[in-house]
Amino acid sequence: MMKYITATELKEMVKGDHEFALLDVRERNPFSKEHLLLSSCIPLSQLELIIGYTVPRLSTRIVVINESPSDVYHLDKKAAERLVKLGYTDVSILKNGISGWREAGFELFSGVGSYSKAFGEWIAEQYHTPFLTAQEAHKKIESQEKKIILDCRPKNEYYRMTIPGSINAPGVELVYRVHEAVPDPNTLILVHCAGRTRSIIGTQSLVNAGIPNPVVAIENGTMGWQLAGFELEYGQTRSASLPSHKGFAEAKKDAERLAERYGIRKISHETLKNWMSAGSSERNLYVLDVRLPEEYETGHIEGSRNIQGGQLVQAADLYIPVFNSQVVLLDDTEVRAIMTASWLIQEGWSDVYVVENGITTLPLTMGPNKPHILGFDKSDTLTPKELEKLLQKYKNEVGIVDLAVSTYYKEKHIPGAWWAIRSRLEIDVSKLPNIETMILTSEDGVLAHFAANDLKVSGFKHKVLVLEGGTKAWIDAGQPTSNGMERAISESDDTWFQPYMDPNAPDEAKRAYFEWEYGLVAQVERDGTAKYRMFPDK
Repeated sequence: MMKYITATELKEMVKGDHEFALLDVRERNPFSKEHLLLSSCIPLSQLELIIGYTVPRLSTRIVVINESPSDVYHLDKKAAERLVKLGYTDVSILKNGISGWREAGFELFSGVGSYSKAFGEWIAEQYHTPFLTAQEAHKKIESQEKKIILDCRPKNEYYRMTIPGSINAPGVELVYRVHEAVPDPNTLILVHCAGRTRSIIGTQSLVNAGIPNPVVAIENGTMGWQLAGFELEYGQTRSASLPSHKGFAEAKKDAERLAERYGIRKISHETLKNWMSAGSSERNLYVLDVRLPEEYETGHIEGSRNIQGGQLVQAADLYIPVFNSQVVLLDDTEVRAIMTASWLIQEGWSDVYVVENGITTLPLTMGPNKPHILGFDKSDTLTPKELEKLLQKYKNEVGIVDLAVSTYYKEKHIPGAWWAIRSRLEIDVSKLPNIETMILTSEDGVLAHFAANDLKVSGFKHKVLVLEGGTKAWIDAGQPTSNGMERAISESDDTWFQPYMDPNAPDEAKRAYFEWEYGLVAQVERDGTAKYRMFPDK
């Protein structure tokens, strides 16, 4: 029997100290329009691909959130049923969904990553983070004053666009590399991202660490730079050097001061091993390696997940959706893990630990993140070559449905394929012409297997096969592709992009984004559920 929780009951629940996860199972675009502050977007269409590593403990208290009871796809009920089937034992549905929360007079937030974005603005307000406007920063850059510009975003974003002359030092790499990059204490350090949050956290990281240099954030990052009429630089690969022995010693001292200030606890390799071997029966345990992806792939602890420290801080509500959970941070020297921990503790995850001596002396495994997928059941498949022959012989009797993320489908898909969202397929499949055989595909085919089983359970009458290896296998086999959002049978609302991701975003979108961020602190205060913590300087 379904369990429901009212908006008022949920409001009280989230103020407590017990672990909980609020899972909004709508797609990313509707989530971006209105959602609860402490909720995370875990779309029903992707649920099994995400839930295993985002909510590790099966007895976690989970509340499923949808728009309203009038949703024809019944996303909340299906999500709750699916979670129970996967083994989760404490699942409730927010009664009347977003509509019920609104009717109760409670605050709703727009955008994505609202909790962490609001945290950045709160930090700037609490600590009086120093800023220069784009015009002021431009004058400094053009002057004879000693200065360096550090772009604190990941490499791929830096490559896309940056302020001219900047050097890339993502997130928690700033304190780790700054003593090597800026040996002269009289050099002005200008920090920027694409908007506000990461430059606030980056600038304040250097200030908190006690760097002797003057440090300022370039207000509103690359978007503010463009709005001021200045040109950006594209396709750059400059990177701050790794620290020398001397530079590392300075960074280590900085980190240890922060560890003391924020009460960061350290655990031994043996303790980590015991915690990981115990599984997630008592607590949700996140073991996160905060180094750069290329470092992680050359050697990491089995079972750890790679999230760059700066990205983790600016989207903690996405990567750690269980509030009051246990978080263990790893790197190779403790510096980056301590920096990340100092921010997560302030952001509300107080049960945070750093592994002593990081990954050193531990057995390591190579390669990228391996997602933990729950409930996978393989369906009948066919190879790209077999699909090619089938289409040649029975083209009018075969329908291909692609369940990939819309951006992937738009770039490349099998000619003649239809596009759909998995969680809506049972209803939207009625929009297809009459066919004898349905071929399901997705980026790598995994999601297609889940959709095939959904159709079987729903009583779908026609034959269903999954393209082995998905669309990637089709492309790798040298088969032709099409592009564009042609032949969509579901509404393509599964993605939503911040304007800072697009250098060609219109000026009004950039200004609207800043207005949204400026208003977050007051909105958070009205909401009253944020768990931010202030640590006055000693």
